[in-house]
Amino acid sequence: MTADLVLRNVTLPTGRRADIVIAGGFVRHVGAPVRADETIDCSRFTCLPGAVDMHVHMRGGVQAEKEDWRTGTMSAVAGGVTVVVDQPNTVPPLTTPELLRARIREAEGHAVCGFAVNAGVMPGADLEGMWNAGAMAFGETFAAPSSYGEGLDPEALRGLFARIHALGGLATVHAEEVSGPAPATLTAHDNARSGAGEARAVRAASALAPGGMRLHFCHMSTAAAIEAARGMVEVTPHHLFLSREMFEEDDTRARMNPPLRDEQTRRGLWACWAKIDVIASDHAPHTLREKALPFQIAPSGVPGVETMVPLLVAAVRNRRITLASVIEKTSWRPAAILGIPRAGFEPGDRADFALYPDEVTRIDASRLHAKCGWSPFEGLNAVFPEEVVVRGRRAYSCGEYYEPQPAWYPGQGFLSAED
Repeated sequence: MTADLVLRNVTLPTGRRADIVIAGGFVRHVGAPVRADETIDCSRFTCLPGAVDMHVHMRGGVQAEKEDWRTGTMSAVAGGVTVVVDQPNTVPPLTTPELLRARIREAEGHAVCGFAVNAGVMPGADLEGMWNAGAMAFGETFAAPSSYGEGLDPEALRGLFARIHALGGLATVHAEEVSGPAPATLTAHDNARSGAGEARAVRAASALAPGGMRLHFCHMSTAAAIEAARGMVEVTPHHLFLSREMFEEDDTRARMNPPLRDEQTRRGLWACWAKIDVIASDHAPHTLREKALPFQIAPSGVPGVETMVPLLVAAVRNRRITLASVIEKTSWRPAAILGIPRAGFEPGDRADFALYPDEVTRIDASRLHAKCGWSPFEGLNAVFPEEVVVRGRRAYSCGEYYEPQPAWYPGQGFLSAED
């Protein structure tokens, strides 16, 4: 057997050391060495399957000043993320098959790694047409308003859920309650979109969904919301690693939806680690110019796709969580939820890998790749990958990018239509 690439001396999750033989974008053999066009010695690295970030906003179009497919996926790859799932609250929102297909074409022309695109959920949206055109999932479905997304009333949500369920689709839900005037501080923002309100919104959305429907709750920020969820639970690094006490009260770089909570609530979220299905970044970059607006009108959202796995690997080094749980929540579980081939260490697995050194560094936004040029995680401990393999090819090495490896992962509606 001649291989495209061999990862030599990989320490597998079982503790066994072996060579991973890769050809045609997939793992072909795990065991003894074979001849290969290229080899990477992994003896000094921790080898993780490429992460699947189920929740990113790649911007582009009229929002290209914030981010675009090229810079966003370069940022992803530099953080060990090899598949991203783009959210549909673009400008304009993705509500028709034509708009969805245009978004996919844009990604195919500029992305440097794997990607999927979700369908917008709102009255008048052609859900069925987008499902057949290749939408991976539906939503973020806004049960509360957020940046570039209007909240849906309960009856509209019930009807849209019924249509998604009839298709067999996955509904991803942004669940919050919003009250009061425009907040002027981080504490006021937390109160206006409270943790208790988030839990109530989760219960309300769950009650509106037909029995047996596939529900995925995005960016849960409190233990109470996780306990309330009837479905899959997603949590972000910013809610795990940041609290509002870490910032000045008027610092808009810490403004996001759901808001940062207090330190006690953040620690309570960590206590739910075992109940979390997926860690996703909710990468939602805005320019520093936009973030410099007064708090009441500054946009919510932060970049995070590049720092997501590095923060978690540093937490592993600190023995806060296990490496196996990071692999499960960043790679294997999201792939299973989405129905895409998993990256891993067995023959037939997708050959996406990231190689992490032992060294723990501190996050320096000037060294990151997101176009917006800043990070709310500045100064936090992280372990960034030195080498990243996408579709069986070296895609990134010590800050240098190689040939792009874009790959569109369509949803089940498209795949069923092709059969």
